[in-house]
Amino acid sequence: MTRSKAGLTAVAMTAVVGLVLTGCAQQSNQGVPGGDAAAQPAVGFPETEDFPETPGKPGGVFRLGISEPTAIDPFNAQESEGIGVTEALFTGLVQVEPDGTVVPGAATDWLANADCSVWTFNLAQGATFHNGEPVDAASFKRGWERAAAPESGSEVSYHLDVIQGYTEYQAGTATEITGVNATNPAQIVVTLAKPDCEYELRTNHPVYSPVPTVVGATTDTAYTDAPIGNGPFKLDGPWQHDTGIKLARFDEYSLGEPAYLDGAEFTILPSANAAQLEYDGFVNGQFDWARMPPTLLKLARETYEPQGKWLSKIANGMNYLTVAGTKAPMDSADARKAVSLAIDRNAIVQGVLQGSTTPASSLVPSLFPDAYQKDVCGACRYDVEEAKRLAASAGLVPGTELSFQFNTGGGHEEWTAAVRQQLETNLGLKVSYTGLPFTDLLNNEGAPEATGIFRSAWGADYPTPGNFLIPLLATSSIGATPTEPVTGNNYGRYSNPEFDELVLKASASQDEAERNELWKQAEKIAIGDDQALIPLWVRQQFRLVATDKFANTNMNFNENPTLETITLK
Repeated sequence: MTRSKAGLTAVAMTAVVGLVLTGCAQQSNQGVPGGDAAAQPAVGFPETEDFPETPGKPGGVFRLGISEPTAIDPFNAQESEGIGVTEALFTGLVQVEPDGTVVPGAATDWLANADCSVWTFNLAQGATFHNGEPVDAASFKRGWERAAAPESGSEVSYHLDVIQGYTEYQAGTATEITGVNATNPAQIVVTLAKPDCEYELRTNHPVYSPVPTVVGATTDTAYTDAPIGNGPFKLDGPWQHDTGIKLARFDEYSLGEPAYLDGAEFTILPSANAAQLEYDGFVNGQFDWARMPPTLLKLARETYEPQGKWLSKIANGMNYLTVAGTKAPMDSADARKAVSLAIDRNAIVQGVLQGSTTPASSLVPSLFPDAYQKDVCGACRYDVEEAKRLAASAGLVPGTELSFQFNTGGGHEEWTAAVRQQLETNLGLKVSYTGLPFTDLLNNEGAPEATGIFRSAWGADYPTPGNFLIPLLATSSIGATPTEPVTGNNYGRYSNPEFDELVLKASASQDEAERNELWKQAEKIAIGDDQALIPLWVRQQFRLVATDKFANTNMNFNENPTLETITLK
């Protein structure tokens, strides 16, 4: 997954909540033609063109701020911060370009058999790890089994679960993942437990990275803080927790052009105000790439767009609320739809997010045009009367306590405060409202006793609608019994056999049109009928970029800077 912790940073909540609800609290998400400006439909800030490609030259250190990652070792790299480091350190079988195009990585080519149950990847020859060891088929099998081992504690190994023998290996009843054949050093053959005609896309996730023979255990912090990769950058010293991470160019990189930068420096910022500190650091010259608080979006755009330092992109992701759907009070579709209908997305986008993005009415984003279904979430409109009717039928009566948790430091204080006020005002709920560090938020979401709603965002790990529907909603992505913590990304523990059957059929279909139709049917069940998650707004990303010093500073598929192409001017 690329589960994002970051977004926009907070300022005074009381004033913003007033702004959000004044003059438009009873308007629909579409606004009212000719009405108050805040009630007009949010269309989002325009996307900027990619910065032009410039011939590179060696030199320079690119600096940026991040929050403390969960992991930079690929066995558990999971959110945008950790993946931003891991993808610089490791190169998997395939890579995904910013526009979603799949290109060779450590594999030069790949081929599936007739029913997509066996995949063969031919490996590039001569590639080495940062310590000089060869990158071969065994190194990939080693990495995958390390992540899938029962003692690893990986929260992302489910990306491997379609491989034959994964389940037995993770359960500790087998000594290897039998579906991975690495007998030929130049070729890795993967037999799947069930056909998947998009399997090659999965291998873009860092959990599919190779590891050298000297790899440490996943409990060995000396190694997990200084993993040895095969990517265009290597670590320049171990990860200094809560302080920083330094990378240096790997001059022997052969799976693409070597990087131009001498290195990159990630300064780890306190999560409580990380985006504000990123913005301040950019203004004072400390950082070359930065996010910013919502109250500064318009000012930042007005200031830096004329200078060519403003980057705006609709990302391959979605912002939404995770719902603990197996526990009261959100254990019915009517309750979940009532909460969704009581949220005035357009007012929040216009008032808090300054009109920078657009309200969402689907989980699968519009960047998949053949699978996108605008308004598949029928309850993603603003309708207080219908919200009250459904709430009453679900027993969500005034005074009902509803837990609402969000992570601090990502700019979520303002809009979550607005959602809280809308739910209390429109439905009479008593909302228990808690901000906490991102890792704690994930732990709380996945706990067996979890209740209520949680702030969430998802950025695709690989370019397919299935990467939204399967990780977030498939029963297999719970990875736990009702009394155990969730080990996948289906934190809401949604389970619907009809949905599961549809996504399996979609994965197994060799016909793209049929596959997209099956994705649509599955989304209609989970989001349209069951309201398993509550989509909020489209994931649009904004960055400030030091284009006066660096060129080729674009945003990659995972919303991070394209470190491998950046060059000094």
